[in-house]
Amino acid sequence: MESNEPSTEYKRIAAQLANAKAIKEKETEVGLPPDAEIAKAAKQKELRFKASHGLLILVFLWIFLLHAAGIYLFSKGFLLTRLVLEHKSECVHPPIALGTRQSSNLAIDGCWHPKSFDKAVVIIVDALRYDFTVPFEPSKTGSAAHHFHNALPLFYETATQQPNNAFLLPFIADPPTTTLQRLKGLTTGTLPTFIDAGSNFAGTAIEEDNLVAQLRDAGKNLVHLGDDTWHSLFPGYFDANMTHAYDSFNVWDLHTVDDGVSRHLLPLLHPSNTSRWDVLFGHYLGVDHAGHRYGPDHPAMTMKLQQMDGIFREVIALLDDKTLLVVMGDHGMDVKGDHGGESDDEVEAALWMYSRKGIFGRTTPEYVEPPQTAKNRPVGQIDLVPTLALLLGIPIPFNNLGAPIEEAFAGKDGHDWENLARVNRLAGAQIERYQHEYAIARRLDKSTTSGPLALWKAALEHWDVVGQIKRPNANNWQEVYMSFSAYQKETLKVCRSLWASFSVPSMLHGIGMLLASVVLLVMYSRGVSGDLSGLTPALLEKVSVGTVVGLGFGCGLGFYPAIPFVDGALFGAAGGGILGFASTALVIPHGLLRPWPVSLWGWLAVILTMSQSIGFASNSYTIWEDEILLFFLTTFGILTLMSSLRQSNVTDRALGTYHSGLFVVLTRLASLSRLCREEQMPYCKSTYYASTTSSTSAPWQLLIPFVMAIFLPDIIKSYYQGTRSYFGSAVFWIGFATRIGLLLTAVFWVVDSADDGDWTSIDKGTLRNARVILAQVVLAIAFVAGSANFAWAQPCVNIEQTADPRTQASGASAPKTAVIVLGYANVHGSRYSLLVTNWLLAITLLQKPMGAGAMGILFWQILSLLEIIDTNNLSQSAIGPVILGLLGSFHFFKTGHQATLSSIQWESAFVPLQSVQYPWSPLLVVLNTFGAQILAAVAVPLVVLWKQPPKKPGLLGDVAKAVATHMLYCAVISLATTMWAGWLRRHLMLYRIFSPRFMMGAVVLLVVDLVAILVGIGGLRWNMLSVAEVFGWA
Repeated sequence: MESNEPSTEYKRIAAQLANAKAIKEKETEVGLPPDAEIAKAAKQKELRFKASHGLLILVFLWIFLLHAAGIYLFSKGFLLTRLVLEHKSECVHPPIALGTRQSSNLAIDGCWHPKSFDKAVVIIVDALRYDFTVPFEPSKTGSAAHHFHNALPLFYETATQQPNNAFLLPFIADPPTTTLQRLKGLTTGTLPTFIDAGSNFAGTAIEEDNLVAQLRDAGKNLVHLGDDTWHSLFPGYFDANMTHAYDSFNVWDLHTVDDGVSRHLLPLLHPSNTSRWDVLFGHYLGVDHAGHRYGPDHPAMTMKLQQMDGIFREVIALLDDKTLLVVMGDHGMDVKGDHGGESDDEVEAALWMYSRKGIFGRTTPEYVEPPQTAKNRPVGQIDLVPTLALLLGIPIPFNNLGAPIEEAFAGKDGHDWENLARVNRLAGAQIERYQHEYAIARRLDKSTTSGPLALWKAALEHWDVVGQIKRPNANNWQEVYMSFSAYQKETLKVCRSLWASFSVPSMLHGIGMLLASVVLLVMYSRGVSGDLSGLTPALLEKVSVGTVVGLGFGCGLGFYPAIPFVDGALFGAAGGGILGFASTALVIPHGLLRPWPVSLWGWLAVILTMSQSIGFASNSYTIWEDEILLFFLTTFGILTLMSSLRQSNVTDRALGTYHSGLFVVLTRLASLSRLCREEQMPYCKSTYYASTTSSTSAPWQLLIPFVMAIFLPDIIKSYYQGTRSYFGSAVFWIGFATRIGLLLTAVFWVVDSADDGDWTSIDKGTLRNARVILAQVVLAIAFVAGSANFAWAQPCVNIEQTADPRTQASGASAPKTAVIVLGYANVHGSRYSLLVTNWLLAITLLQKPMGAGAMGILFWQILSLLEIIDTNNLSQSAIGPVILGLLGSFHFFKTGHQATLSSIQWESAFVPLQSVQYPWSPLLVVLNTFGAQILAAVAVPLVVLWKQPPKKPGLLGDVAKAVATHMLYCAVISLATTMWAGWLRRHLMLYRIFSPRFMMGAVVLLVVDLVAILVGIGGLRWNMLSVAEVFGWA
């Protein structure tokens, strides 16, 4: 064997020489120098990469559209809707015979019922919670008064001292408690549907019959002052010369809207101007904004409530006997000043009515004093609609489900039971008419409405019996009143259950699409051997053909009356694309692999994902999700610590052990930041804000961004130095630009706190302008300068020339020079990390100081995770992308968020802006809310790129697998929350717990999809082109 070795080696060298000669002869024939041939080959490889990269993005975008279609179909069947009837109540067509009391002059005397007032001033104090209006009485536990106590005494004083002129009652809102949906309920008298909550940023005009439209049709001149949401709902309804609308979403501004309303309201109430208007609507926002910005327990809330008290004292001094004053809250606020959900503090608003005429009464003497809590004698907000309609002499809107408020019709002595019976009969008759038309339109079974109809017939019979009595007494009329009241309550109960009906087929179609996407992602990310980018052209072709064919089939289905055209087309296109995707398995060269894990880490990824998904069936698990994620991440860190200790390589063992321990410590440190949801009390203590009742940061928390600015760039630098990659643009961007951006962020929050706390005599306008400029500079550094740096930066490497130690050892007279490329081993990872740093800087700006610290810890954990993956050789495992998904979910809670509508930090829309600007304001809220998931999604390619040499084959396909695995994790979570929400659709906690978690999972899936595709895979293009420009293509 040894005698043949020289001959074999000779043949190999001879073959290489012959091949080199052949290439040389070819170059001579075509006239190309050797360098030109190499450049041509490199150009072809670059074009192939760009083509594969573009096609890969298209495949992932199709998966994103599949997710969006599934979520749409499920939401269409799950998020409640009701049929809006176009019927309008008319003065000349009352819902029931009016008898001898009907006036011949309806315009003057009133419609359906004698009117009590000619004019009205209707004021909404946004977020006026009921306990803001009643005196504070220390409890036996010795609790102290808060800043919102005893600051608005007018309502309670007038209700107790002048009971015929005023009354104060708890005013219960139907969730969702967002202003837009509350205004719809306050003017139509109908129940909201949950799907409306997503439209809080921009309302659409109310088409159904409503109080404002009835007033306009009655010839009333309407004026509006304040929140511009009214103009979205009622365009063209108000007198243009006297109306003044103001931007409603700038929660940083406590005074502009309120001062503007008062500036125009008081002059209009002067006797010289009262003939110019009939009904005046005002909407104050300062109390709501003070809650959002500071929380209710803050001196700013005291100031705003005292301001309201003073204004309303001026208002009642200007009123005449013909004018009714109504002041109400559209909703309340929770302990942090937020709203949107259905907690007691969010739904318990206040209602106060005042009149100089003195027509109000109480049916019992105990009712003279307003309830001490909102749990006693509450009225629904929908009850305002028939009350105002009858007091002002206009028809009750057709869709109304409310009942007249007792105090407004009980008479001065509180015993006018006949009047109470008459107004409730009118309201009940309108409800019965609406119920009848709705049943016909919806083709409801008679059994659905049999209960209320039986009560209605009984109430009418009771009315007829009393009508035949010559001199009916108060007890007779009281019984009639109670009969009609019982009918209204039962009908309201039926309607609540009726509008809680779900379209199960649509829900199943949506779940089916999401399930199909999960199966496809499993096969795509874990079931295909080789480079995914090579499979992309055939995959995209079959998906395109299947989608087109399915679209045609779906459009055909859409012509059937039972199937909406859009739903049929969507379902057909998605189904065809899914079949086309699945058929690609037939053309895979080596067939599909078994997708289930083959290692401990793969099984751990599956167990963590499935455990989290199964847990969403439990409301307690969902409530304590942040603590469950803490356990999962700590478990992962301990397991990697044990694995690292078993590594044979000393360096890998040391690095793996250190970073595993650091990962656990950082997880525990991040867990110190928490914002508790209501259901976690009293077992949870919020630390995200200054206190549990505040929405501002404590002074010590302002130090956190400064600590980040000092230490975080050096921490990032240490990871670069660990791979000898801290060269080139990394030095400037990490050591200078990022540090400056973080420092400006820290200064921003100091300026903001100075503005909040009145720390300085500098004009507030100057402070606001300075704050906005600082924020815009930081975003410019992150997205403008950062993107330019990432797009055109060279790899973070440095080339050194030293004497070759081998020639030095041989004693050669002229030792050869050795070229050392520092950073070579991490050329892809070090450069791509610059992109993640850009997003870190932007997202950190939009978080409160405590949240900024959490984002810094998240980035540190991501870097440690990369080292753990490298030392344990897990770059091809599913565990890396899954842990990034868990980190994103965990830090979602650590940045002051919960799976509740009320935890949305709307004020983030104004960090770099003075007013609402589309689409930037919603995008800023998304960056604030889902910043942790976004940063984790941007970092997914690093799982593959970290510590990889420049010419490693198949990097694009490996990154695609990692991104698909991360999307798979999010898709499984979204599928689980969707399935459990559908299964538990009759659960008592559906709208408090399961539905918000479904919506969060759906939005996270779509956001992560887009970010991972456009930023993650999209950013990979510039990364690989830059590296290939220096080192060539694999």
